[in-house]
Amino acid sequence: MADTRQVIIVGSGAAGLAAAIYAARANTGPLLFEGRQPGGQLTITTEVENYPGFENAILGPDLMTHMRAQAARFGTEIVTAEVESVNLKVTPFEVVADGERHTAHTVIIATGAEAKLLGLKSEAKLMGHGVSACATCDGYFFKNQRVAVVGGGDTAMEEANFLTKFASEVKVIHRRGELRASKIMQDRALANPKISFVWDSEVEEVLGGDTGKVTGVRLMNLKSGRNSVLEVDGLFIGIGHQPNTKLFQGQLELTPTGYIRTFTGTRTSIPGVFAAGDVQDSVYRQAITAAGSGCMAALDAERYLEELKHPAHALPSVGTLDRDAARTK
Repeated sequence: MADTRQVIIVGSGAAGLAAAIYAARANTGPLLFEGRQPGGQLTITTEVENYPGFENAILGPDLMTHMRAQAARFGTEIVTAEVESVNLKVTPFEVVADGERHTAHTVIIATGAEAKLLGLKSEAKLMGHGVSACATCDGYFFKNQRVAVVGGGDTAMEEANFLTKFASEVKVIHRRGELRASKIMQDRALANPKISFVWDSEVEEVLGGDTGKVTGVRLMNLKSGRNSVLEVDGLFIGIGHQPNTKLFQGQLELTPTGYIRTFTGTRTSIPGVFAAGDVQDSVYRQAITAAGSGCMAALDAERYLEELKHPAHALPSVGTLDRDAARTK
């Protein structure tokens, strides 16, 4: 086992790499574990047009390559390994990857979240080429085109309503005959003249794999068993997200939907452990907000390390009042 680190970062998306850049520039010698999807969700994104600093679109994988190189240039040690277990109940904290145990005074968790997908081979083949799980990321590319949204909850209704700003027509495909979304979101979608619904149906296949772009979807009506083809130019999956928090269950306080609960910035329920990006953000889920919270986590970690050196000047740890206030937000 190597010497105890000042900072260990788990995750290599926009949040993890931004945290690494700031932590490295603070001379804390961060160790970053890339995980099973180095670069995070942006590596499955084609053109990114809403990340500041790029007048023209940049490919998602290219953006993450730049961020990774920047983190490495400032001295981040990057390990291409998946963290197998953590122990946040001891200090220094313990992180095990590839069977090797590492310890650190602070840990920044940036493991992200995964969009729930349909699990179809055709969906995977056309992901980023007409199939998307983020309307705010990709809706702009479907100006005056026909798109479909899969789902019946708040996520799907939010996606559908947002897409009407660009698309000429939005079809919502739902397995049931009624929506699960909150009443206000249902009313908004049902009143939108650009949105129509395909009830009691599921997507069996995304069409267009031979052309390299979505041309439609093959549907099956769950009541009649009949198949039909819906011609669309894009398909948005709106069935929610799953935060990657399995490693931390039973150790950190989580929200009812499984996200890491944070208090006063990026602090978690354990002093010295911080969370950034989509693993704690169920609302915005953007590259820029993830990177911003990664910056915050690194600054919070640096401040915490200073408090360890000078305990007489340490700020109070997150208390009950902070937690109760956070729960009401």
